[in-house]
Amino acid sequence: MIEDAADALTLGVLGGMGPAATLEFLARLQAYTPGNATRTTSGCWPTSIRASLTGTPPGSNAGAVLAEMAGALRGAGAEVLAMPCNTAHAHADLIQRASGLPLIDMIDLGAEAAQESGALRAGVLGTKGALKLYREYLAARGMGLVSLPPERQEAFMEALYRIKSGDDGDDVKRIMKGFADELVKAGAEVLVAGCTEVPLVLDPEDVRVELVDPGDLLARRCVAVCLGFEPAPQVGG
Repeated sequence: MIEDAADALTLGVLGGMGPAATLEFLARLQAYTPGNATRTTSGCWPTSIRASLTGTPPGSNAGAVLAEMAGALRGAGAEVLAMPCNTAHAHADLIQRASGLPLIDMIDLGAEAAQESGALRAGVLGTKGALKLYREYLAARGMGLVSLPPERQEAFMEALYRIKSGDDGDDVKRIMKGFADELVKAGAEVLVAGCTEVPLVLDPEDVRVELVDPGDLLARRCVAVCLGFEPAPQVGG
């Protein structure tokens, strides 16, 4: 166990693909860091940040952009990576190969927590890309995925873009709660916030089943890994 932040692993954060969600993730990193681990002059353990200021890297070039960002983080001293964006984990393997650094897998954390809930069917609120990833990870655990029908998925994306643009008011909160209720009615026994923007407007008390927040789990795991409470993942693991 690392007792001084000066000896902690440096975390590289691939962020900006949802600015508000990235800021929330960084705030949670600080909140979950034990007081006895903040003994540097800056008051926290070392973190490097590389953000895509234009949001999610566009189109088929996304993997290359993320790989470049990861390489820059390694050059800045990062020793382990985190990416508070579910959809971008489609490029996890490329990011690790390009940087040579391990990436703490946010999708795996979310699927693991869903399984630990005891549920057999998990409802996921996420983009089509995120749904594809969660379907694979959940299936590997013997679980089924419940998603919104196509027309409601389109409406979900409209709400998601509102949140990305800074709208976290009562109307969008009501809309997101409605999507969660639909998944539960469709048979979901646990819900996964498959986009980091979802927990910005949807609280656990808003839903009738357990709500898994992979972004929160990622922040907790980053603290544990960087401070030596848990081993770092293997590259490509």
